[in-house]
This record gives sequence, C-alpha cells and structure tokens, in this order.
Amino acid sequence: MPRSISWPNLVKKLRLFGFLGPHSGGKHLFMTKGDFVLHIPNPHRNDISQHLLSEILRQAGISSRDWNEK
Repeated sequence: MPRSISWPNLVKKLRLFGFLGPHSGGKHLFMTKGDFVLHIPNPHRNDISQHLLSEILRQAGISSRDWNEK
C-alpha cells in the first residue's frame, strides 16, 4: 500500500508516469495523460492520506507496486 505523500511529491511522481500538469479548471486541479484526465486534490498543508492516494492511483491505473518502485 502506498504511504501518505505531500502534494508537490504527488505531482512529481505522477509526471514520472507520463502525466502533464497540473492544470486548473473547476474546483480541482487536474493532470492529463493523452485523453485521460485525472483530478487531483488542491494543494493544502497536510499530506495526502493513504486512502486518497490509493483512490487517485486506482483512477490513474497505477498499481501500488509500480508506484512504490518509482
């Protein structure tokens, strides 16, 4: 299971998986990979929890194993 992560590190790591952004639009920021749009939480002081990170990875199609290896 992935551990909690800071917002800047989330963005950096998603870029390693080929995502571009973050881009603004609506209430939340998003990142893109081709035609796929992944909404990410807005930056805040606290780390992103394991639960929310797991949900983001599920939506992005990234396995916990792949995430932890990068």
